[in-house]
Amino acid sequence: MFAPQKNTEEVCCGSPAGPPSSPFERPGYSVCPFVDRFKATTLGSVAVLKTHLSFQDRLGALMVRLDIGRNQYKVAPGLYAVGDPDANAPVLVTANYKLTLDSVRKELSAVNAWILVLDTRGINVWCAAGKGTFGTAEVIRQVKNVRLDQVVGHKKLILPQLGATGVSGLQIKKECGFEVIWGPVRAQDIPAFLANRQKASSAMRRVTFNLRERWVLTGVEITQTFKNLAWIIPALFILSGFGPGIFSLFQVWHRGSITVAAVLAGIWSGAFLTPLLLPWIPGRAFALKGGLMGLLFGVVLTLLFLKPVFSLSVLSLFLMGLPVSSYLAMNFTGCTPYTSPSGVEKEMRTAIPLQSLLVLAGLVLWIVSGFL
Repeated sequence: MFAPQKNTEEVCCGSPAGPPSSPFERPGYSVCPFVDRFKATTLGSVAVLKTHLSFQDRLGALMVRLDIGRNQYKVAPGLYAVGDPDANAPVLVTANYKLTLDSVRKELSAVNAWILVLDTRGINVWCAAGKGTFGTAEVIRQVKNVRLDQVVGHKKLILPQLGATGVSGLQIKKECGFEVIWGPVRAQDIPAFLANRQKASSAMRRVTFNLRERWVLTGVEITQTFKNLAWIIPALFILSGFGPGIFSLFQVWHRGSITVAAVLAGIWSGAFLTPLLLPWIPGRAFALKGGLMGLLFGVVLTLLFLKPVFSLSVLSLFLMGLPVSSYLAMNFTGCTPYTSPSGVEKEMRTAIPLQSLLVLAGLVLWIVSGFL
């Protein structure tokens, strides 16, 4: 009359049970997805990193390239490993900006090494060296914190060349006994550097800033610009509505669209086109390069879309768009590996007052042209 009862474990509702918890999990903690396993040492367990990037890693990289969650994209400082390092394995030093750590670990699939991650506040090596967070004191602090002398049997640290401005090898040797060896500029050269007895070729020492390296930086520049200037767009629409009839909704849309287009053209020219075409634009100063690109881009757009070409309103648009392009190109100097802080400061002292004056003049002329 009744069917025999099945095993209750088989008829439990819901999807099948997932895998058991990892033996490395601890209450209140979670294992980061980029950690493969843990390696036992005399001082405890060390996280062994995966050497391939997952979809989550690549998505995270895309997000920070667009300045989304960039300030929180970091890992805990300390000692990590790749492969199966022993006491003789090299020690690579890097920053705790996850994008930097990802660029290092993905090149080490055939390498056994220790990775000492400094607390650079989530900033890359190049910028952190300039700010002092990738520096002598932090290297010494981390070496002592992880008791590195009890993990490895040698006294050598391999630091990235781009961190040299913030580090004193002599001071590190004096304070903790480790010798600093300067590694290559690019993480992709680390395996060859290690295979060559930790000696860098001239190509490994050469700092490049090619088209791809410039292109990947433009996303942050453009996103930050829109964040900072978001309030300006509605303000320009409103100001464009003033005219002989006091205020016109038609002019808000008609003149406002043209004004915003001029500003957007300046943003596009200074934050995207200028970085891409940087080596081929005349002049040394980035403000000048951006100004020239803004002028060229503005002339092309004017000839295509604005009539009459010679008018007060067109002049005012040039005076607003050109300095925007100039300023954003100048702002890009912080991303380049061949500009000095003193040179940038000198350029800014000259350029910013002129850029501000041009924007103010353009805005006044634009408002006045609405009454003519």
